[in-house]
Amino acid sequence: MDTLADRWARLEPHARFVGPDDDRPRPTVILFHGCGGLRDHLPRYAAAAVAAGWRAVIVDSYAPRGWSRQFAMAMVCTGMLLHGWQRAGDVLAALHGVSQRRDVDASKIVLAGWSHGGWGIMEAMSSQRGRRMLGVEDPGAVALDGVVGAWLAYPYVGIGAVNRMRPWTHCPKTLAVISRTDHLTTVRNAERVHDMVRRCGADVETWIADGTHAFDEPMAAGPMRYHAELADEAIRRFTALLGDVAAAPGA
Repeated sequence: MDTLADRWARLEPHARFVGPDDDRPRPTVILFHGCGGLRDHLPRYAAAAVAAGWRAVIVDSYAPRGWSRQFAMAMVCTGMLLHGWQRAGDVLAALHGVSQRRDVDASKIVLAGWSHGGWGIMEAMSSQRGRRMLGVEDPGAVALDGVVGAWLAYPYVGIGAVNRMRPWTHCPKTLAVISRTDHLTTVRNAERVHDMVRRCGADVETWIADGTHAFDEPMAAGPMRYHAELADEAIRRFTALLGDVAAAPGA
């Protein structure tokens, strides 16, 4: 079983680092893709973060495992492999590795996840992180104190997310995007999950977008449908979250 350092050593060669060409410690957002793997919309969010003065790291969970998009669609999107609690190991490993970089302000980290990536972040926030949990040997070896924000874009909170109502142990400011016509969850279920997160003291803003699951991802894969205007609004709200947490006292 990997340690966090081992897992990051596998992930880092496939991670995309975006930001100014300097070594100034800057706030950093770490982006985690959905079950379909890296798609064209994540670089847009990364570019928006850089324009706001942040660094961005796009983490590919599939290339280090030798998985193609086709394999992931057949095995991950169907729930056969890499459940959210296992993806949380990637989240913690990336946090561990990115936080040690000289050009990163480790006290101002935002975790951003889309669908399956959001599921992994929620598992990382709610787990007690005992030894050999979350698919890694030492999940408690990285502190969550520097995580000041979370962006959850239509996170998977369906029946397969058995821990979705487990209270968070770390409670950063969170923006949760709910897709009104999401085929993977009802609005009511998603709101119930996010209300639970609020009970730990987190400032949770929800936005119900009038679109399908993955509305911000350019594609044609029914029942999901790309919506350009909502995609632009999502990036605006994402950028606003970064601004809010960067300016917050103590952040």
